[in-house]
This record gives sequence, C-alpha cells and structure tokens, in this order.
Amino acid sequence: MKSIDIKGKKYVTVNERLIYFREKYPDHALTSEIVELNDERVVMKATIQFGDVVYATGHAYEDKDSTFINKTSFIENCETSAWGRALANFGIGIEESVASFEEVANAVAQKDDKPWMSHKEFSTLVRSLNEDPSDSRRAILYKAADEQFRMKKEYRRQLLEIVEQRDINV
Repeated sequence: MKSIDIKGKKYVTVNERLIYFREKYPDHALTSEIVELNDERVVMKATIQFGDVVYATGHAYEDKDSTFINKTSFIENCETSAWGRALANFGIGIEESVASFEEVANAVAQKDDKPWMSHKEFSTLVRSLNEDPSDSRRAILYKAADEQFRMKKEYRRQLLEIVEQRDINV
C-alpha cells in the first residue's frame, strides 16, 4: 500500500486501506452509521464484520465549520475518517500506529519550534496548490510549507484534502 511520509512516520491513506480491504476481504462488510447529527456536528461509527461477527469498529466526528470542505461535506469526511479508524483497528494500513493523519501531523507539529502559519500564508499556499498545474510542484510547495511552519489542525486537514484529491505523493 502507498503511504505518505510525515516527518519520518508513514501514514497509509484511507483510500489505500479501502482498496486493500475490498481485495483481501470481499466477504466482509464495512458499514457506517450516524451516531449523532445536528447542524454543527456529526459523529459516525464504522463497523467491519463477517456475518454476525464484528471484527472492528471506528468512530469519528467532524464539525461543520472546521474546514472549508466541511461546510458542504462534513458528513462524507466523517464517514471516511470512521472507515479509516475501523480499517486500522482491523489491522489494515497501520505501519506505525492507529492514529489518523491529523493526529500524527498535529503531534509532530507540537514538537516543533517553527512559527505558526498565518491565515494569509495559508490562503496563499492553498491558492498555489489549486492553481499550479504540476503535481511535482504541488508536492514541493506542500513539503516546503510543512518544513517551515507549524499549522492549525484545520489548515493541515484542508491541505491533506487537496493532496489526496490530486493524489500527490508527499
């Protein structure tokens, strides 16, 4: 499975985990259920089972206003996160830990003494990532920003979404 390197720690994306799961466990089910939903937040539970036997679960929550993407897709993002957690708990894609990309990235960022990325710097980076036609240039921009700045969780999550949407190897 392909992985993303985050300061020396490998993270396998949810899409890679799903592909592996579907190929290796075609008789198992991966289901999702909304545990809580209101105008501001969603909580989901994903379950992996074979017949009546539950092998793994995963929970996630998303706040609607936490990212630009979440304003329209917070339910979908939450489901993907719950799947990732369930698949990790099932043993798929855990090279170093069960933690999500955001948890790993935020833990690494907390150890850094780099300056925090400003909103203006973040906006400029997002614009550049969305406008630049070259995936290799996008990867360079992302890595440079990651090396230079500490980032808010919301900023890192939005950047990851851009990276995953474009399948950029960072």
